[in-house]
Amino acid sequence: MVLASVAARAELVVEVTQGVEAPTTIAVVPFSNETGRALPEDVAAIVQQDLQRSGFFQPMQRENMLGFPVQRSELYFRDWRIAKMDYVVIGRAVPVGADEVSVRFELYDVLREQSILSEQVTTGRENLRDGAHFIADRLFERLTGLKGAFSTRIVYVTAEQVSAGKQRFRLQLADWDGARARTILESSEPILSPVWSMDGSKLAYVSFETGKPAIYVQYLATGRRERIQSFPGLNGAPAWSPDGSRLALVLSRDGNPEVYVLDLQSRQLQRITRHYGIDTEPSWSPDGQSLIFTSDRGGQPQIYRLDLASRNLERLTFEGNYNARGRLTQDGRFLAMVHRSSGGGNGFDIAVQDLKTGRLDILTRSGMVESPSIAPNGSVVIYATQEGTRGVLSAVSLDGRVQFRMPAASGDVREPAWSPYLR
Repeated sequence: MVLASVAARAELVVEVTQGVEAPTTIAVVPFSNETGRALPEDVAAIVQQDLQRSGFFQPMQRENMLGFPVQRSELYFRDWRIAKMDYVVIGRAVPVGADEVSVRFELYDVLREQSILSEQVTTGRENLRDGAHFIADRLFERLTGLKGAFSTRIVYVTAEQVSAGKQRFRLQLADWDGARARTILESSEPILSPVWSMDGSKLAYVSFETGKPAIYVQYLATGRRERIQSFPGLNGAPAWSPDGSRLALVLSRDGNPEVYVLDLQSRQLQRITRHYGIDTEPSWSPDGQSLIFTSDRGGQPQIYRLDLASRNLERLTFEGNYNARGRLTQDGRFLAMVHRSSGGGNGFDIAVQDLKTGRLDILTRSGMVESPSIAPNGSVVIYATQEGTRGVLSAVSLDGRVQFRMPAASGDVREPAWSPYLR
């Protein structure tokens, strides 16, 4: 096992495979650089990529722009209407001291010829990509009504064959779009089930570095890691409580896989489920009052919800002969899962169930999916799937209208986890 903070060998790249039928057209004009020296990032280009990769927007390519306005007096709305643009974004970067840059940007409604958003963000020169993601978040929210998630991060596991019978596993941390990937853990043994704490400062995951499964917590700011109590048998599927004080996990210390909750301060362990069936894959409700988990106690894997105070148990899924790895949106209304339809063969897909109405929608048709994780704004589910003989990451919006994939140049990619909001 090696701790690392180095650039990844291969970054992921978002490739949109399906967008909305009528995407919003937008022109992100190159921002004026008034800092007096070259900038390390093209902010407008990153903003344009974020919006395009969301699948909701169709940005205008720079080579098709008739001009590059940087202020209102230089905007000729007729030209942008002729180009069939709904919105135009202009901006400029100005210096703030020796090492900081303030990027001022404006969003204009072309039809109404009005500014509908005008803000600025200040960031270090070397962190301009963060500033660009923030700008994309603000534009996305203004135009869709959804809070943007471009400033979030993802973690995932890569597996690379290094010799006959030997693999190298890496736990990777990257921007939402796969950029700036870095290795935070490297091991010759498998790494499984990474999950973020709700404050975004820590990860929990399963590592086999000692020859048997053990749960670790890693602090992202310092790289420090600690091994959580290790019990005989299975130690797996960690899940942070919303307040970060507890971990739900799966242990087979009593002979059968059951869900437990560990208080991280007192180290007191509480057994949550008691059944001869297999109970696994716990996940917390947003209010921290209940757990959802997968169980085959009814004969087939289905998803249940257990109220921690009353211990009332409720089965949530009934459609299909397999529903597992359930994850809730932050409002608690929608449940994303790995689903197999009754009589539908052996294929597994991503499905989402509206817990208010009971409606279940199948979002993918690949037949080989695992490890769904939901963006903090509840708009997209990222998951692992197969492309030929390689594992890749893909994503689909909760309404099924937008799909994209995130392949790496080499190796398998698996076990994605989307961060909470980080600012």
